[in-house]
Amino acid sequence: MAKETKKKKPAKKAAKSEAEPAKRSGLGYADKTWDERLDDLEKRRQKALGMGGKAKLDKRHNQGQLNARERIDKLIDPGTFLESGLFGTSGVYPEDAEKTPTDGKITGYGKINGRDVAFVVNDFTVKGASTSATNSKKLGWVKTTAQQKGIPMLFVGESTGARLPDAMGSRGMGQLLGNDKTQFMRDRTVPWAAAALGFSFGSSAWLTCCSDFAVMRKGSCMAVSSPKLVSKAIGREVDLEELGGWKLHTDTTGLIDHAVDSDEEAMETLRKYLSYMPSNNRETPPRADVPEGSGAEMEDLHTLIPERRTQVYNVKKVLERIFDKDSLFEMKPRFGKPAVTALARLDGHVVGIIANNPIHKAGSMDVEAIDKMIAFQVLCDSFNIPIIKFVDTPGFFIGLEAERQGAPGHIMNFMNSTCLVSVPTLTVIMRKSYGRAYVAMGGGKHSDDIVCWPTAEISFMDPIAATKIVHNKEPDDEDFGEAFTDIAQESDVWGLAQVYSTQDVIPPSQTRDYLIRMLEIHRLRLSNGVGKHLMQYWPTTI
Repeated sequence: MAKETKKKKPAKKAAKSEAEPAKRSGLGYADKTWDERLDDLEKRRQKALGMGGKAKLDKRHNQGQLNARERIDKLIDPGTFLESGLFGTSGVYPEDAEKTPTDGKITGYGKINGRDVAFVVNDFTVKGASTSATNSKKLGWVKTTAQQKGIPMLFVGESTGARLPDAMGSRGMGQLLGNDKTQFMRDRTVPWAAAALGFSFGSSAWLTCCSDFAVMRKGSCMAVSSPKLVSKAIGREVDLEELGGWKLHTDTTGLIDHAVDSDEEAMETLRKYLSYMPSNNRETPPRADVPEGSGAEMEDLHTLIPERRTQVYNVKKVLERIFDKDSLFEMKPRFGKPAVTALARLDGHVVGIIANNPIHKAGSMDVEAIDKMIAFQVLCDSFNIPIIKFVDTPGFFIGLEAERQGAPGHIMNFMNSTCLVSVPTLTVIMRKSYGRAYVAMGGGKHSDDIVCWPTAEISFMDPIAATKIVHNKEPDDEDFGEAFTDIAQESDVWGLAQVYSTQDVIPPSQTRDYLIRMLEIHRLRLSNGVGKHLMQYWPTTI
């Protein structure tokens, strides 16, 4: 029998020192040490925070423009920024990853005056902040969070539009567009506010137009497409101001509420606007302290109203005395000037103001003024802000141009929105209130309470026009005065008071105290101040 051989035991390996680094398997990142991973994280973070690079950032500073992160610092309370998507980059072309830190849109959360907000601030130094698949996901994520959690949403726009060539072809369209059904839907669950700064094309324009409030820096341009593309499409050169400058959008289109001189002023204006708004439609706006001196000039308020019924005046001077000192925040002051729409405070509570302004077109309401008032009623009703109307109007502006603009349809939209308002509405008839405008401006049962000044005149039409029709008299006729007096005396306030279509007649000096007390009575206590939001889905008008 063969002799059995013993197997040799393998030699013992020397014990590995605990200090000796683990042997690398050559598999790359998975084998990096903890310190190496932290170092890599910091490098990636600094790369993302560097935005489009020093040269592009220096160029902006030389032009007097803040970069995206500086805008965030001016927008939100110090130390409250929580970024979402810092490491996002272009997902279509991997080779673009190094050139697209944050993919051109900085998204996240912060606080404004101690309250949470969500925001998207476009970084123009990264591919012109153009819209891509990745940054669209980032925008959609924070917007959805804002709406689900009930915090305001802010868009600070500066963009060249869709990113080319990512969006070209059927594959690009399928990946980039149409994947978020709610991207441009306004359900007014939470307030939206926007700033159009620099070149604001494509999505920057869309989101600004969808917002409840929009501010624009002078020298910026907001349009569907860039001047270069438009010039090629129409065969002639167009400049920035003609295409989408601040005067166009504050005076003509009404798409911009406020124009400002700088980025810093734009951010401060957004902060101020939000101070009047609740965080969401289930809350009431925050109350503020009443400034010293509020209501101190009420005693001689009547001196601001001319004794002659046809003489004009600026209603803003009246409003400034009635409401809390320095609280008047006007919306679209350069658009639809026969009407004033403004947020303000009364005894610390936020209210919405709709007022006719006789200094423009004698207060007659043209299509622009009507659309402006509709949009404001929708805003106030959606966010639980009581409305106070100040009436002094000869009616709706009529004529060939008004008819070409579709005035009857706009008037009926105004009527419809007035009927759908579910927040408390108080109406003060100061002077003229004629025809259908009497109803649209809160007459009859279209207000919770109506109060008149002794100077109020209410009739189906202006007494001068009525005299012409009823008595077939012209102002130059010898007996026109007698005929006019016969018509006009039936228009004074006392007929309205006798049939209880006004709840009181008071001197102007008592207006502030009356409104404060009536809002206490009509405040929506049974629903904790929350209205029915019947216009929550009303289409964005202007």
